[in-house]
Amino acid sequence: MKPTQQLHDLGQSLWLDNITRRYLTAGTLRRYIDELSVTGLTSNPTIFDQALKRGADYDDAIRQGLGAGRSGEALFFELAIADLTQAADLFQPVHARTNGVDGWVSLEVSPLLAYDTTSTIAEAKRLHALAGRSNLFIKIPGTPEGLPAIEECIFAGVPINVTLLFSRDHYVAAAEAYIRGLERRLAAGLSLDVRSVASIFVSRWDKAVMGTVPDALRGQLGIAVSKQTYRAYSDLLDSPRWERLANGGARPQRLLWASTGTKDKALSDVLYVEALAAPHTVNTMPEETLLAFADHGRVRLGLARDGGDAEDVLARHAAAGIDHDALAARLQQEGAAAFVASWNDLLAGIAGKCEALRKAG
Repeated sequence: MKPTQQLHDLGQSLWLDNITRRYLTAGTLRRYIDELSVTGLTSNPTIFDQALKRGADYDDAIRQGLGAGRSGEALFFELAIADLTQAADLFQPVHARTNGVDGWVSLEVSPLLAYDTTSTIAEAKRLHALAGRSNLFIKIPGTPEGLPAIEECIFAGVPINVTLLFSRDHYVAAAEAYIRGLERRLAAGLSLDVRSVASIFVSRWDKAVMGTVPDALRGQLGIAVSKQTYRAYSDLLDSPRWERLANGGARPQRLLWASTGTKDKALSDVLYVEALAAPHTVNTMPEETLLAFADHGRVRLGLARDGGDAEDVLARHAAAGIDHDALAARLQQEGAAAFVASWNDLLAGIAGKCEALRKAG
């Protein structure tokens, strides 16, 4: 049995952190579903930017969009939604089989809106309606301005993937926003079956402290933060506040491990997958990491509900001069800025492609 199947059998969902049109047309995504137990996927502007630059897969669709008068953001979302709705349809059987727990794809609102609550709400609702798929999450960053947008979208019945979370405190804030949205639905007599995931970015912690901590701590910070967050997740699901919502039909906002490709080449290429195995969570992996884990990964239950050695490892990092809270804030800000840069690169790439196609007739 492949390690990916073993991890799936443990109760963790394996999602692919990638999407291209060629994955769909060449049957690659279908094969990963059938052979590697992939049950969902995530996307972001960088992924689409790279896909658009790799060849001519989108040229015909871009020509059609240009002919209909679309360009810029409107053209991008048309291309992205076409890909993601096809992927959502491939995952629909698992979505139905798991009663909506699994089988999701994700589409991100413009990163330019990360600090604009009102516009984020409007755009999330628009994109979800435009996609027209029950198993499509809208990604909203867990910035201070994003949190009220998450609450409002959950209240409105829009499934949300909360992105750019880096710490336990970030996660708790996102979970609170989810719960407030559900509590408002409960008070209004609405169904509580509105799904969400909370995406914790893991490997960027270790990249940020690379070369500044002792070798004995190398590759441990992201895992320690994740363990600390997993304890908060477990505690929340045991709380009377959540149990009241669960009694009304609510389902947990699942914890999702993101950025799980190893950036330090001196460490195992499946480090974060092996360490973060836990039931009822999600790990979204770059293709390279997915294939590596399928080849030589080992499945072991890596997370204890009490957080294990997380506090000890974090204390050792603090002794080495790492301010955990300040670094979490910095990583979120840098992540939002990086998404904006990728978004601008994406739109510039689309504009360049449009101009080239116009000149070619």
